[in-house]
Amino acid sequence: MKTRKLGNSDLHITPVGYGAWAVGGSGWQFAWGSQDDNDSIAAIHRSLELGVNWIDTAAVYGLGHSEEIVARALKSWSGLPPYVFSKCGLRWNAEGQVQKLLSGDSIRREVEDSLRRLSVDVIDLYQMHWPPDPDSPQLEEGWSTMADLKREGKVRWIGVSNFNVEQLRRAQAIAPVTSLQPRYSLVHREVEDEILPYCLNQGIGVIVYSPMASGLLTGAMTRERAATLPNDDWRRAHPDFTEPGLSYNLALVDRLRKVAKRHERSVGEVAIAWTLHNPAVTGAIVGARNAKQAEGVMRAGDLRLSNEALNEIEPFFAETVS
Repeated sequence: MKTRKLGNSDLHITPVGYGAWAVGGSGWQFAWGSQDDNDSIAAIHRSLELGVNWIDTAAVYGLGHSEEIVARALKSWSGLPPYVFSKCGLRWNAEGQVQKLLSGDSIRREVEDSLRRLSVDVIDLYQMHWPPDPDSPQLEEGWSTMADLKREGKVRWIGVSNFNVEQLRRAQAIAPVTSLQPRYSLVHREVEDEILPYCLNQGIGVIVYSPMASGLLTGAMTRERAATLPNDDWRRAHPDFTEPGLSYNLALVDRLRKVAKRHERSVGEVAIAWTLHNPAVTGAIVGARNAKQAEGVMRAGDLRLSNEALNEIEPFFAETVS
């Protein structure tokens, strides 16, 4: 795969990166259900074999387990080591309940824990997972601490996730923001109007998460499967996976399936390639829970949708609104 420069960094990343949220497994507030660790490692290895050169994880995924699985996968990987990205700012209690905590002391404890779990000396991109609540002063305190961690060499570059334009400006007033990680897909386009244009104008890299809308746009999700998601899968009660949203989203998949057939690609690849078509987007984070899933989506980075294909997808939204 060709690479793209991420924001103001010296990181040149492939258009698709491996997302390690689901491989954290069950037992916490935003789990995707149980997960076999050997399947996770096989998925990471297959993604790297297909040319992916970065992995995105977070301390909170599986309450540390995702980072440990990434470390295990990289220890047994004999090829070129990928970039490793992680996140901070979400802490958990003994019951697995998660809360935002962005104080300087907390972030320093988190980075040490992540370095240990990942078995690395430095994290290539360290991201503030969520902004603090509006009445909290911790954005400035937390971002200043992350800038210090960069100067100290514990992390190479620093970015944010789920920030709006005002929050990006507040962070930029303290230290440059290398990248933003927002949710972006054909199902969730909220960042198109203001946030993506701002990042493009400011030279902030963008790595989008959930480009396949958490599995909705893979082509494998059905009404029956959505109804039988396990109780420990956060998607089970989410509006995207229940009516009336589910029927709307499955109709969108039918539209994508026609485009995918003409390109001889999977529906998921078309959904991912659509996000990469936006000029503000540097890369897309793509999850896979086993090697077969990785096989079906990790080549999306080399798929360029034609204007004809884009023009076939876009009318869906006008048709369903009218």
